[in-house]
Amino acid sequence: MSRRRPRFGPKYRWVILGVGVAAQASFSAMFSGIPVTAITMRADYGLSTGELGLVLGCTALGVAASDIVWGLLTDRFGDRRILLTGLISTGALLVLMGLAVVPTGDGPPPTPLLAVGLLLAGVLGGSVNGSSGRAVMTWFREGQRGLAMSIRQTAIPAGGAVGVALMPWLAASHGFRAVYTVLAAFCLVTAVATWRWLHEPNDATPAGGGTAGGEAVSVGAAGEPVRERSPLRRWEVWRLALASALLSVPQMAILTFAVIFLHDAQHAGAFAGSLVVLVAQLGGAAARVWSGRYTDRHGNRRGYFRATGALSGVAIACAAVLTLAGAPVLLVASALAVGGVLANAWHGVAYTEIATMAGAGRAGAALGLEGTTLFTVGFVVPLVIPVLLDRSSWTVVWAVAAAAPLLGVPLAPGRAPRSR
Repeated sequence: MSRRRPRFGPKYRWVILGVGVAAQASFSAMFSGIPVTAITMRADYGLSTGELGLVLGCTALGVAASDIVWGLLTDRFGDRRILLTGLISTGALLVLMGLAVVPTGDGPPPTPLLAVGLLLAGVLGGSVNGSSGRAVMTWFREGQRGLAMSIRQTAIPAGGAVGVALMPWLAASHGFRAVYTVLAAFCLVTAVATWRWLHEPNDATPAGGGTAGGEAVSVGAAGEPVRERSPLRRWEVWRLALASALLSVPQMAILTFAVIFLHDAQHAGAFAGSLVVLVAQLGGAAARVWSGRYTDRHGNRRGYFRATGALSGVAIACAAVLTLAGAPVLLVASALAVGGVLANAWHGVAYTEIATMAGAGRAGAALGLEGTTLFTVGFVVPLVIPVLLDRSSWTVVWAVAAAAPLLGVPLAPGRAPRSR
């Protein structure tokens, strides 16, 4: 006799959202926290600035290489299995790195070993993006998804803020073994919560979509099943994903090199750079929640996406001008912080829109595509910045970072019918 499956009421969707937030935050603490240890990492591992950029970009490369695959696997096997697989394997890898990929009295480990470790952390941790997002999309209906997905996306800057606040201190005071061990604990504790509380909805297609016989279906206006076309074959979906990549350039530039910029060019301490990143993360978290609620009420996700992209470009352009003019560090840091908040604000809206465009049954693939383009930028930006510095200046770095979202705005898809 088979075990009867428990039933969950409508309010259980908030438990699912909580699990999704925790999963995303545990990965983001690693993704955002490790780059802010850049000064200590450069010294302890004996890296040049170019090697540092390569190492810091490896996690993003791992996510970019695996995100679409994880999304397709999530659509095929379900949120719970994929999320548990990713969290447990990422935690185990970080434990191993804490044992074998840390500087010792005999010197630092080989740079390729550190790069491979962070690359694998990205490959395994990338499972969190599509699986946690699809779980939220499955449990919440249109008119609720903008807020729900924005809250989930808030976990990225919020979890990142935890990493930004904690990891530099851990690295400087206790070494990188403590950094990797604490990050592993975050992943493994979240895996336990996922095992305990993440479940499928009672009905097969609670939010307007699901899978049938391995193919994605949605529910039409008259209740009939509708086969969904793969989002990977739709140019409109690609436009949003590519525009999102361009809009994320300032965010990644600030996350990976604001600390180095303020330390090397503005002669500020590591605390000043960490504070800029922290403000961008926490301010971005608050902006994501507000933007989700706002766009749910007004049905203007695409317009909001384009507006915040333009504003972030203007803010980073101000930072470039202030750097050129030799302005006080407070002004330059403030411009970067404002630009960082704006560069964080649109993420939940974009993830909601691309998942809605794909349909709930194909949301994993669409979210994987979005993650792939964003994390490709996360890999490329740390590699390009040292090259720009060798051939020009920090002013050019911030000017290029400002130009990217301004180019992304016209690429984004135009107005969509207002959702109800």
